[in-house]
Amino acid sequence: MTKAYLQETCCRYEKELLENIIPFWEKNCEDTLYGGYFTCLDRDGTVYDTEKYMWMQWRIVYMFALFYKDVNKSENYLRLAKQGFDFLTKYGKSPDGTYYFALNREGVPSVAPYNIFSDCFAAMGAAALYHVTKEEKYRVEACSAMDNYIRRMDDPKGKWEKSLSGKKKRLSHGHFMMLANLAATMKELLGTDQYEAQADHAVRTVVEKFWNKEMGLLFENINEDGSFDLESCEGRFINPGHGLESMWFVMQYAERKNDSLLAEKAVEIVKGILEKGTDKEYGGLYYFMDALHKPHLELQWDMKLWWPHCEALIALLYAYKLTGEEFYLDQFKEMDTYTWSKFKDDLHPEWFAYLNREGKVTHSLKGGKWKTFFHLPRMLYMCSKLLKSTIEK
Repeated sequence: MTKAYLQETCCRYEKELLENIIPFWEKNCEDTLYGGYFTCLDRDGTVYDTEKYMWMQWRIVYMFALFYKDVNKSENYLRLAKQGFDFLTKYGKSPDGTYYFALNREGVPSVAPYNIFSDCFAAMGAAALYHVTKEEKYRVEACSAMDNYIRRMDDPKGKWEKSLSGKKKRLSHGHFMMLANLAATMKELLGTDQYEAQADHAVRTVVEKFWNKEMGLLFENINEDGSFDLESCEGRFINPGHGLESMWFVMQYAERKNDSLLAEKAVEIVKGILEKGTDKEYGGLYYFMDALHKPHLELQWDMKLWWPHCEALIALLYAYKLTGEEFYLDQFKEMDTYTWSKFKDDLHPEWFAYLNREGKVTHSLKGGKWKTFFHLPRMLYMCSKLLKSTIEK
């Protein structure tokens, strides 16, 4: 019965990716006049805003190049990735070589390069293009963006930082989890061990410093000395989706390194995050939480978003693959049922992004400032791979 379930689920995930999600973005995202992509797409794929947010743009480059590599040698996938790269490298770089946060439709910078994740996703997109083309310009750009990301980690916003001396300095879980993933991506796509030391440091930092075993929580922000701050909202900030995404990065790293102890640690953390982050009354994962259940400053804290649930599905399948424990498969089944029943749009391709706590759709959009061709297709792709390898195992 388990094997049949895994096979049927794998087919469902692959079909959704190939017949609905990729075609939706392939049809609607390209800006044929100026280059780059539209990401602000309404329910039916129509454009409702032409601003070009750098995270979203580079993620599309990465996904089309990745799918050209692993899913379908469609020349259109490769063309779409290349034209995005050309637009972004022509208009998107600031004088110091880092990437702006946003451009207008024509490519004129509209938001300063205050966020290092623009460089993060530029590195991923360029590396994927290098892997499938072996053109040197893509490798050079990938390494440049990667080096910028690492260089900026100690002072992420630089001159764009608006906080003053009274603001406590902290370490950010997001910076370390993405460094771990980036280093793995560089190794896979560029064939380099150049960033292995950074990857190991990032992984160890996440599981040894941001994880509070006594509380069963993975914190988003800790003090520079590694201590936890339970006296402030920022210090108590918990993001279940981020934690689960981080843990499948760690499991992927542990599997590659054949590190069973690290894998066990990551699986333990997955269980802890699910226990604390699941809404026991309405189902699904909370967007944000407070470690001590005090009021949260973010008004959308109890909403249900598409991407945490996507990351949860990957993490649960990874945990099941590594352990074989039925607990993780049962948790995956519950998350699968919730996610597909709540976020999938039965009338149009692509999925909704935002639900209220009760699970009702609050926004019609399929793409925007924070949603693009990334978390959902990556989840469908990764889950398909994990299901296949688990069946074979």
